[in-house]
Order: sequence, then structure tokens, then C-alpha cells
Amino acid sequence: MNLKLLAKKATILTLSTAILAGGSGLVHAEQKAHEDTKEDYGISHITRADMEAMAKQHGNDNFEVPKFDASTIQNIPSATKVTENGEEIKLDVWDTWPLQNADGTVAEYQGYHLLFGLAGKPGHPEDTHIYLFYKKADETSIDAWKNAGRVFDENDKFEANDQFLKDQSEEWSGSATFTSDGEIRLFYTNRTEFNVDKEQYGKQTLTTAQVNVSEANNGTIRVDGVEDHKSIFEGQDGSIYQNVMQAFGGETINWKENHTLRDPHYIEEDGHKYLVFEANTGTNYGYSGEESLYNKAFYGNSEKFFRTEKEQLLNSSKKEYAELANGAIGIIEITDDYELKKVMEPLVASNTVTDEIERPNIFKKDGKWYLFTSARGSKMTIDGIDEEDIYLLGYVSNSLTGEFKPMNKTGIVLHHDLDPYDITWNYAHYVIPQEGTDETVVTSYMTNRGYFKDHKSTFAPSFKLELNGKKSSVVENGILDQGQITLHGEE
Repeated sequence: MNLKLLAKKATILTLSTAILAGGSGLVHAEQKAHEDTKEDYGISHITRADMEAMAKQHGNDNFEVPKFDASTIQNIPSATKVTENGEEIKLDVWDTWPLQNADGTVAEYQGYHLLFGLAGKPGHPEDTHIYLFYKKADETSIDAWKNAGRVFDENDKFEANDQFLKDQSEEWSGSATFTSDGEIRLFYTNRTEFNVDKEQYGKQTLTTAQVNVSEANNGTIRVDGVEDHKSIFEGQDGSIYQNVMQAFGGETINWKENHTLRDPHYIEEDGHKYLVFEANTGTNYGYSGEESLYNKAFYGNSEKFFRTEKEQLLNSSKKEYAELANGAIGIIEITDDYELKKVMEPLVASNTVTDEIERPNIFKKDGKWYLFTSARGSKMTIDGIDEEDIYLLGYVSNSLTGEFKPMNKTGIVLHHDLDPYDITWNYAHYVIPQEGTDETVVTSYMTNRGYFKDHKSTFAPSFKLELNGKKSSVVENGILDQGQITLHGEE
């Protein structure tokens, strides 16, 4: 470790009793008095009351992820790459997303289903790149998925001539849409490395490219390159969504801080194009800091609950994490050329609850907008929720930007609390609507990266989830094949 970084960390240690205001670098050496407020900023909130009530719903069969048989779980056979030396490496595969139509249903490309996913060499967390998998549309087994390889070549980030892409270190999650022109448009997260010396702090930028593919004579799909590869959104001035310099760009770094601006999910409404994404609230929408702990809007429920919960939180070991917690599901409008048109206010925020609500997934069904997001108990500040708790949260609105209300009264849609060293541990649940039915298909990945020598991160068995207005339920005996994305052939 270099001397500059050591000095920076030493400074942080000497200030261990101080509170950093949202990672801004401003140190509050003296505690100041705060007054109770009630400001919802005109947006929907994941409240502390909802989360505490949600903990009491654990064990309800409607919400518990099905139990999977570990003995049946396979690594993805095609998830391999060959090095320059001819060595074949079995890859971990985690977050995945299908090529979808504008309404969220799975698209079909020349008789194939296409699936984008993050994959990399086990034991090398920095090896995080997007691969393309494909199969015939009428097949469902994990063996049917073939691997077309990486979507991007190493030089694509430089050839784009983009100010943010040139510093790309990793490719993170996103979405893909099959356009009305028959083109494949990918949206993903460009991430830089976290290197203090280079003043790079893991910056995340919402990015897009047209992916050109073709079918070879032997029935294989290949990637023929990308075009129109460009950045769309990186946080702007930080007033609506926190940018990376607000989080980490001050004289000192709070290593408890977490910054997110990732997972772009494409949707259309009334001829307009949008990206919904994971973020953190900016300075005009609650932001972070000790004063956030005094805002009744973040607590919900009654005045009595607010006072009791606030007092407990102010004396809790989770206090600083709650101050920093300003997770949000953001939205921007983009042009027909897939460039930024308008930065819009957050759809949902989780101030004081958690800094991280991941992989937003949104679609319209029966006149309602369904919004889902993955969350980890280890990132939350709620009593009754533990580090091993894993969730898919869901919210419903009558309009794209209207008030989003929690499904199943608290927001719970899926939950499990498996040991992370269980092969069947699963995360990044993704709800895929199916045409003509209330049943959806839920995909995820299974097995933590690097926890086992022979078991890689792989497609988890999919399963059915039924939607009914503000309610949802896991369908009994609804387990499907590993990586299945449609109900094709299912009764």
C-alpha cells in the first residue's frame, strides 16, 4: 500500500468518532441539535415501519423462495472460455437478463432466446464482463444454453471515443431490448476501478450499445461487434441523484459509504423511452446525514412509532449506517437516439433503511406498473432483519411516476435466509412477465462466487410467481428448469 493511501486511512482513523455527512468530506466535530421534520419530497419511500413489519412475514409460503435440491444443481455447461494458452476455464455466471420486448416479455430473435449475463474467472472478482448466451426458443434445459462469448472486445471501450468509457474496468448489470427496427440494444453499467491515487472511485455510468449478432450456418449465434457505444448518465450535479464525487471525493473517505448508479432497465410508455436504475438520493431529495434520522417521512406509521424508533436508532450501533442510507430507484427519459433527455425525480427512496436497492425491474401489467428490486439484509439498518436475509421487494403504481405502494402490505415479494455456503443460495431475482397469464417466471443466480472448488455461480432453477394487483404469491410446485425464462410448454 502506498504512503498516500496510508496517510489517508490514518486520517480517517483519527476521525473515527466524527460523522461524515453523506461521504461529502465535511466533518461534524460537534454534534448539533436537530428538529423533527416531515418531508417526503413528493416521492414514495421504503419506510422503517414497513421493513420492521416485513420481518414478521418471514416464513410465509407466499413469499419464501422455494427449497431447491442441491444434488440436482449443475454448472452451466457452456460457461467456459479458452485462454490464449489454450486453457479452458469454467466461468462463474451471476446476474442475467433476457432480451425483452418493450412490454417486458421475452423477445425472440430468429427462433432463439438471447440472455445477457455477468461472467468471470473464479477467484478473480475484477474479471466481470458481459457474455451472451442463447438457445432455441422452444428449449428450456440448462444444457440448451450455448455461449457466444463476450459482447465487447477489449478495444471497444477505447474505440467508442467516450470520456467515461476510456476508464472502464468492469461491465456491470443492465437490460436489453429488441427494438421495433429489429435491432438489439443493450444497456449496462460501466464501472471504473476504485483507485485513490488515480482519483477513480468505482464510478458507475449508465451506458448503451447496439449489439450486432448473426446466425451461422451451423446453427450458432455469434457477436459481430457493437456500434453506437456511448455513455448516457453519470449523476450530473448530484442534486437529484448522488454522484461519485459527493460520495468519495472529499479530503477523507468514509469506508462505510456505498455509492450506486447502475443496473439500467429499459421501458417505454406512450412513445417515450426511459431507463429505471439503482441510485442514491441527491441533495434535493433527502440525501444523507444525521438530520435524516429526524425525518418522520422515512419512518412511516404513527407518531409513537416515530419517537420510539428514532430514540432507539440514535442509540444503536446502526446509527451511522442509517445516516448514510439513501438508496433510490431512479428514472431518466432518453431520446430516440438513446441519449439523455430528462433527469426525473426518484420513483422510490430508502433513506435511513438501506443504501442499496439493486437491479430494478419494472413493467406494466393490467394497467398497473410493477417495480421490483433486490435487497440484502446485510445492508439494512432494521431490527429483526439479519445479515443472511435476502429479499425481492415489490411496489405497484397506477402510473409510471405516480405513488408506488408496497406489495403485500410491506413490500415483501420474496425472501430466504440461507447460509451463504449453501450451494442453493440465490440472489438477483428477476421477474419476467408472460403473455396472457398472471403467472411470471422468476430467474436468479445460485451459489456464491468462489465458495466451492467444483460448484460455480450458475443459473438457479426458475420458478413461478403469481401477481394479483398489490398481492403476489409463489406458485406451489412451480419450480422450473435452471435458467428457464418462459412458460413455454408449461400447463
